[in-house]
Amino acid sequence: MAGGPDAGLVGVIGGSGFYEFFSSADEVTVPTPYGPPSDPVMVGEVVGRRVAFLPRHGRDHRFPPHRIPYRANLWALRSLGVRQVLAPSAVGSLTTSYGPGTLAIPDQLVDRTISRASTFYNEVSAVHVPFADPYCPRGRSTAISVARASGWIPAGSGTLVVIEGPRFSSRAESQWYAAQGWTLVGMTGCPEAALARELALCYTTIALVTDTDAGVEEGEGVTHAEVFRVFEENIGRLRDLLMRTIEELPAERDCPCPRALDDIKLPFPLP
Repeated sequence: MAGGPDAGLVGVIGGSGFYEFFSSADEVTVPTPYGPPSDPVMVGEVVGRRVAFLPRHGRDHRFPPHRIPYRANLWALRSLGVRQVLAPSAVGSLTTSYGPGTLAIPDQLVDRTISRASTFYNEVSAVHVPFADPYCPRGRSTAISVARASGWIPAGSGTLVVIEGPRFSSRAESQWYAAQGWTLVGMTGCPEAALARELALCYTTIALVTDTDAGVEEGEGVTHAEVFRVFEENIGRLRDLLMRTIEELPAERDCPCPRALDDIKLPFPLP
């Protein structure tokens, strides 16, 4: 299958557990000006919608959070015709109110990464894209509504702070984040959300809390094994939620996201 436009696609950027979305799918190799994406994109049909799935870390999990080719990933999805992106991810909690297994649909984020290419427009001219509200309001409201209808009552707001990784936070860092009023901590939400906005894509984070961060409670702190254990316990539930959200997403975008680049002179055409 060629890597040309495919109108009406919903994009999902997630982990290996989401390959089970498809009974059959085409593998699409998409070249981009930023190198290859994390892996070829899988394109198939889910609940009557065309879906493009891209494993964020690569199917063999070879890309740590700070080495993910975020620009190539978002560019590849838009090149295929994706305009709405759902981004499931594992996060830590900065409050005892959100324990492991909590579903969270954040409405704000804070970028604490330090080494990632975070814009498409850093070498040609200054392009200032509005980012006051990082996530698509329609995508968020759809995911929240679907979750409530399924009985998995989500935290329907909150601030996700994105750290560089791949290490977890120290107790002091964790306590500082919590003192700011931030509620979730992860490693992959930036620059993903910002790059999606620069391409006028709808972008919605659907976060599963896998642990409480190091400074929230006494104990040994976050471990890799615990994060993966909780994620695996909830992957089926999260996959079902994503499928229903895909089904309920509007075919026509009536949110501000498509107009993010209005009145901005872009230095090159978008795919």
